[in-house]
Amino acid sequence: MMIRLLLVVGLLLSSCAAADPAGVVVWPKGVPPGGLKEKAQFENHAISISHREKDGLAELHEKKADVIVVQSGEATLVLGGKVIDPKPAGAGEIHGSGIEGGVNKNVAVGDVIHIPAGIPHQFFVAPGKQITYLVVKVVTP
Repeated sequence: MMIRLLLVVGLLLSSCAAADPAGVVVWPKGVPPGGLKEKAQFENHAISISHREKDGLAELHEKKADVIVVQSGEATLVLGGKVIDPKPAGAGEIHGSGIEGGVNKNVAVGDVIHIPAGIPHQFFVAPGKQITYLVVKVVTP
């Protein structure tokens, strides 16, 4: 009887120890379990995966910095300058048709990019190419 009790207690303790601590998110091989549309939202930041096979819109986040890690592919990232034809796209978010006066950066697998809040940015993907990247959006004061 004592052996059974010890086995049950051991199994309960091992199953408790196997659970992730609160707030821990693991995306095996860099892919969210729910697919690329899944996002993880936390108190002061969020994580998501973006995949592009064509050019993106110009973006400006008034109170969020982007930290980007390129997982596959390549693109040209335009940074800085001024958003052309800016339109509100949600709280603190601006989208536009392009960027005037920005700086072009070629980005590829393994590149890590930090874009502070308030900096316009836009991805351009060459025909037949693609880019997939992890984005950490950090709320700034």
